[in-house]
Amino acid sequence: MNVIFLGPPGAGKGTQAQRICDALNIPQISTGDILRRAMKEETPTGLKAKQYVEAGKLVPDEVIIDIVRERLAMDDCQNGYILDGFPRTVPQAEALDTIAKIDVVVDLDVADEVLINRLSGRRVCLACGATYHVDHLNGETKCAKCGETLIQRKDDSAETVLNRLNVYHEQTAPLVDYYQKKGNLKVIDGAQDMDTIFESILTVVKG
Repeated sequence: MNVIFLGPPGAGKGTQAQRICDALNIPQISTGDILRRAMKEETPTGLKAKQYVEAGKLVPDEVIIDIVRERLAMDDCQNGYILDGFPRTVPQAEALDTIAKIDVVVDLDVADEVLINRLSGRRVCLACGATYHVDHLNGETKCAKCGETLIQRKDDSAETVLNRLNVYHEQTAPLVDYYQKKGNLKVIDGAQDMDTIFESILTVVKG
């Protein structure tokens, strides 16, 4: 089963993708991870990508596609995989169609106001990595696990979250229409509790 996960920042794609991968025993493929791996291992496409990264430029679609093609050809992908964070644009989706058959596209649908509250209310402990939400902290500012002070990351500020959502709507949201027309899009309510979302995704993925 070859699956794509779509959804805005904070929708929980990474968490749910990992749970589904564990349940189905298939790999979760993040383009960020495979890009870093290809550069570290200095594969031919990894070396190409490295030139752009070191120059502070965006890695072109054709290089990303080559890296994805290399990854999907590996043995652990032969029974299926989940693509998390790719494609990000319609041109990338069109290029992906030339190298892979996607069975299901899962779109985690969450309203902007829910995401802004979810992300801007997040507090993290830099010492141990624990994550909290202000709604459940009751004014507490220290980590319950290690006692260190909790902080709000810069990219979790309401203004930054709104900017990230705007970029998503402009660049990535058109993929929803693209896959809807292809007939393999499944929309899941991402505002539900985590276990309900997981069961809903598992149902549509198993088909």
